[in-house]
Amino acid sequence: MTHPTLLVIAHGSRDPRHAATVHALTERVRAERPGLRVETAFLEFNAPSVPRVLERLAAQGADEVVALPLLLTRAFHAKTDIPSVLREARARLPRLRVRQADVLGPSPLLNATLERRLREVGVRPGDLPRTGLVLASAGSSDPEAIAVIAEIARELRHTGWCAVRPAFASALLPRTEDAVRALRAEGVERVAVAPYVIAPGRLPDRIAAGARAAGADVLADVLGPAPELARLLLDRFDEARVTVGASLSA
Repeated sequence: MTHPTLLVIAHGSRDPRHAATVHALTERVRAERPGLRVETAFLEFNAPSVPRVLERLAAQGADEVVALPLLLTRAFHAKTDIPSVLREARARLPRLRVRQADVLGPSPLLNATLERRLREVGVRPGDLPRTGLVLASAGSSDPEAIAVIAEIARELRHTGWCAVRPAFASALLPRTEDAVRALRAEGVERVAVAPYVIAPGRLPDRIAAGARAAGADVLADVLGPAPELARLLLDRFDEARVTVGASLSA
């Protein structure tokens, strides 16, 4: 093979909706760029695993793989889990060149995906001045990841929302329901919750339950297989290829 393979690495979940959403997203990536080989692997819970896919690619004659973490921030999985799995694979498959691409966020394309999901549940530009937004992420103990979510919330605040608050489904506070109630206490007329997560699962369900418990007016869907997200995966793939080319020519 002369062209690199794109290997999308998702976390995985016991919830079957998670894998189904990941596969729908990678199908959209294939449709966006016919001819590009796109494979999917999971860190845990789902098959195939990352080592198994890399072994299969090597056996089929692949010589270069761009491994793309399906992650929104650079936290533990991007900094530790995935690099460890890829190092072990390189040691076992020395003829297979494997490059880890950057995580997806932050990116204007992710913000555009959020806007798409909010439009789909009825939020219009004219609603923003009287609507508060809860940006609900999975949560992390990594300071870099937390800082990214906070910065995205600040950016969104400048796009017309009357207020924007980050919330987290795990690891730290506030929870989604706390953020919704805080906006109500500030006198915000309407509250929308936007899950900043890619696929359904336990933590997105926790976000949705918190939104409903606190009486949010609008609950958007997860980011899912949106066209903007598919384009972002291809952007990260292209960036990694350029980096590989530069490093090989140095």
